[in-house]
Amino acid sequence: MTALVLASASAARAALLRAAGVPFAIDPAQIDEERAKAGRLSALELSAELAGQKALAVSARHPDALVLGADQVLEFEGENVSKSRDMSELSALLQKLRGRRHKLATAAALARGGSILWRHGDEASLCMRHFSDAFLEHYLAREGKTLLSSVGGYRLEGSGVQLFDRIEGDYFSILGLPLLPVLGALREQGVIAS
Repeated sequence: MTALVLASASAARAALLRAAGVPFAIDPAQIDEERAKAGRLSALELSAELAGQKALAVSARHPDALVLGADQVLEFEGENVSKSRDMSELSALLQKLRGRRHKLATAAALARGGSILWRHGDEASLCMRHFSDAFLEHYLAREGKTLLSSVGGYRLEGSGVQLFDRIEGDYFSILGLPLLPVLGALREQGVIAS
């Protein structure tokens, strides 16, 4: 079997791969995401670009391994939104998203020997419900700073699901990885049995 390296520090991505029975090592990529965000790419294009950059960066350190890079971009009112830097910024973002729809673009890329072998992107549409200020305050206090690792400040696999009244799209992609297409690509590359 081919060795797989996950170019991400995301606990959600690692948990998805582990639960699916995929053997892998972790080596998070260190790339300048703000530089890529300076261009006028759509959320889907940007997530694909960042996923590819992460895979290539880690592929340089592990040239014989297959490297999986992934990224997520939140688009709201035509603008790509970055992760919140602190809880105050996150609270303001969630207040803006409250009662409104936003898109979440998720992409994954596989690289080996410094070349991209495969790439896939997916978009989901999420509508937050009209939650109260008291609910928001309780949610932020209960979940804490772990929310800062998520671009939207929510984890659907936890209490973040209570922020929503409508979700359209692939559950795994919303969690951070288009898992079914990734598993298909990993079978083709000999990482898991077909």
